[in-house]
Amino acid sequence: MLLSNYSWAQRVLTGKVTDGTEPVAGATISVRGTSGATSTGANGNFSLSTDRETGELTIRVLGFTTQTLSFSASSDIGTIVLIPSGSETLDEVVVVGRGIIDIAEDRKTPIAVSTVSRAEIQNKGVGNVEFPEIMKNTPSVFVANQASGFGDGQNFLRGFDQSNTAYLLNGQPINGMEDGNMYWSNWSSIADVANAIQVQRGLGSSKLAISSVGGTVNIITKATDLTRSGSVRLMTGNDGFLKGTISYNTGLRRKWGFSMLLDYWRADRKYAVGTQGEGQSYFFSVGYKPNERHNFNFMIFGAPQKHGQNYSKGLLTTYWPDNASGGIAGTVNQPGYDMTGIRGNHNYGHYNGEGLSLVTNFYHKPVANFNWDFDITDQSSLSTVLYASMGRGGSTGSLGNGQNRLNSQYGPAYGPQGELLWDNIAKYNADIPNGVSSGFNGTMLRASMNNHFWYGLVSNFNHETDYGLSFNVGADLRFYHGDHFRQLINKLGLNSRIENSAAHGGDFEITKTYKADPWASLFNYAPVDQRVGYDDSEDINYQGAFGQVEYSNDDFSVFVQGSVSNQSYIKYNRWNYDEREAKSDTESKIGYNIKGGASYNIGDQHTLFANIGQYSRQPFLDNVFQQGTIDFTDPEVDNEEIFGLEAGYRFTAANFTVNLNGYYTAWRNRFLGYDADNREVNDVVYPDVTYLLTGVTQLHKGLELDFQAQITSQWMFRGYGSLGDWQYDGDSPYRLRNNDDSQIIESGNLGLSGVKVGNAAQTSFGFGTEYDILENLSIDASYNFYDNLYAQVEAADVVGAALDGEVYAPEKLDAFGTFDAGLTYLFRLGSQQLKFRGNVLNLFNTTYFGRKDGFGYYYGLGTTWNAGLTYSF
Repeated sequence: MLLSNYSWAQRVLTGKVTDGTEPVAGATISVRGTSGATSTGANGNFSLSTDRETGELTIRVLGFTTQTLSFSASSDIGTIVLIPSGSETLDEVVVVGRGIIDIAEDRKTPIAVSTVSRAEIQNKGVGNVEFPEIMKNTPSVFVANQASGFGDGQNFLRGFDQSNTAYLLNGQPINGMEDGNMYWSNWSSIADVANAIQVQRGLGSSKLAISSVGGTVNIITKATDLTRSGSVRLMTGNDGFLKGTISYNTGLRRKWGFSMLLDYWRADRKYAVGTQGEGQSYFFSVGYKPNERHNFNFMIFGAPQKHGQNYSKGLLTTYWPDNASGGIAGTVNQPGYDMTGIRGNHNYGHYNGEGLSLVTNFYHKPVANFNWDFDITDQSSLSTVLYASMGRGGSTGSLGNGQNRLNSQYGPAYGPQGELLWDNIAKYNADIPNGVSSGFNGTMLRASMNNHFWYGLVSNFNHETDYGLSFNVGADLRFYHGDHFRQLINKLGLNSRIENSAAHGGDFEITKTYKADPWASLFNYAPVDQRVGYDDSEDINYQGAFGQVEYSNDDFSVFVQGSVSNQSYIKYNRWNYDEREAKSDTESKIGYNIKGGASYNIGDQHTLFANIGQYSRQPFLDNVFQQGTIDFTDPEVDNEEIFGLEAGYRFTAANFTVNLNGYYTAWRNRFLGYDADNREVNDVVYPDVTYLLTGVTQLHKGLELDFQAQITSQWMFRGYGSLGDWQYDGDSPYRLRNNDDSQIIESGNLGLSGVKVGNAAQTSFGFGTEYDILENLSIDASYNFYDNLYAQVEAADVVGAALDGEVYAPEKLDAFGTFDAGLTYLFRLGSQQLKFRGNVLNLFNTTYFGRKDGFGYYYGLGTTWNAGLTYSF
């Protein structure tokens, strides 16, 4: 009997692991909750002794997703088919729009790419974490928490900012049409609906003519889920952060399916005072699959939000003493007070006993799309998406004489801790005759509004032959209309505001105020006769065509890809002209890109590849027109020219993979604008000017390394390193514009050769690890280090150095490193699950500066944390 029991306890489990066609060697097979483990042989077979009667097997191998399956009485597990990991896992998450979403593995020729899975996004990227943070553990990515507010993060890729990195949502461009900028606050909670993020550095795999100077970030959201499921999540975090999320999927039933997600969050502050925030998210998706050839899906996603902001600041800021009386505004009566601590915010104070921020961002940008995937034959397919987006909202600021121009008899503008004293501003306003503000007389709170409507279509036809050749052709159409104006938010005790506009026949009175609220701003914003400061609009229309041809076999692949586009610009002005609405001529510019590459496989483990490309990119609208006018910039701004070259090596083994990439990017004929204050020209001081630079050249080159190792079945270790050399090259003509009358008051040349590119760390490395302590308990940690980080290059500083006979060198900020940690515990409730997840960012509370601009320094965040429970059924 004893021998019989021993034999049963040590029964042997057998099976085979494949990728669907070929056996997978070197896969680790373990019984969850025990130390027993083995690995597959060259034929993919395994055998494993266990004393468990029932349990779960875990199959791990680098290059494939970890898979868990149950076993019971039978000792023969059978054939286990693994799903490829990395970019190839997107096959599983891309339910619709497959032909539109340009993921790397759609093309055999490799690129420099990193993919963040849904599991990692859900564990580390939700809650009070900035969305770009989820990408920081990849080479050549630098994340700066600009303004330290919710959604104010800045993401840099190979030294290029967000306006020069293409961001795609399910294959659709979402960079601003006017200036290329990305505002993550407009996409708050996007991590909750993201299935994957693919960071394509450099030339990338996208076929569209887009702003991919630094690279392309493709965000892939969930669509209508094919299986029935749901979840409820509750989260909390530092400084009063709370978040609740519910989701439900019907699964595909009788050819129809429905998925939804609703979310609410709020916080007293992000980290610094005055950075409170609140928002909601909604996601609805309806799918219809009438047969195996057709798949339709409609999706709408929105994330209205409102949050306070905290801009850069000098290390030492003067303030008005509490006993100040008499004197002229701006007089400093005692040494400055250091109120610029990491939690300080000189944009925030109290008005009538309640907190009020000078700078509050509020926005609502719902986006909707309709996808149709048509499998015409087994070798041909057509994918089409029609999309639309409506943005409403803006950001607040002062209007009138401003908080810094107060006469001291009304008390200081700032308290000793840097708090903005709104009540003193109201006292000043109380003495304005009849409560009517005009010019610099009186102070109000206004909002700069940015309303737009944007729609477009992307369609792609793909055909694959039987002899390794594939090709596709498609079209990309975009139509954009934007409105820009200011409206009153808070009159701070005043009755009205007198504005002067040629389009309004001179002076006219503004009396109405509007809410700084993302929902209210959808339909309730200032009409033309209640707008202040400026009022203009623009139309941008874009038509593009693209194509790609690729040939591949088992050892070799080569591709050629190209696109051509026409972009037209029209601007309207309802402020500075005698006509009620002045309209510019139409300006059209042709752009193109062409890319090519090849790769060669040496056995099953080694791959060598190289890609080359040339872009001719149309300028942004903000660079085409002179500020405040419908006149085109003189001289005319031409296309920017970008040349890219990259090469790489990839090694893949059963439990280890490594990638090495080198790149060279030359960005020529770039247009830049830098604002400056109090610039003296010919003995005249101009308080508000802009340097207009044309013909700027940047050279970016560097090396990137990343690796991942599955050391044991319980322990994963990964790392990356980036060495960059990013600097300006040659001379650039410049013109200095007086913003009060838009006249050019000076011109010349800037010597830029050898000046380092600022804002992003040129050297970085990091390590990350994950360890399964118990069957349902795991911990993870990561460390990121940054060096060779320079301040933003300001044209005024370059000019000043040249006048002194010197070559300008931007300030080098101190190197820094941060450590993050997380913990996950799963409670299994039959077929249901309860998951606890906790994160701590900057665990050791490292103090550092993430950026510096012409106005001061941006502190990085101190220690922040979040924790949540998710119930899944």
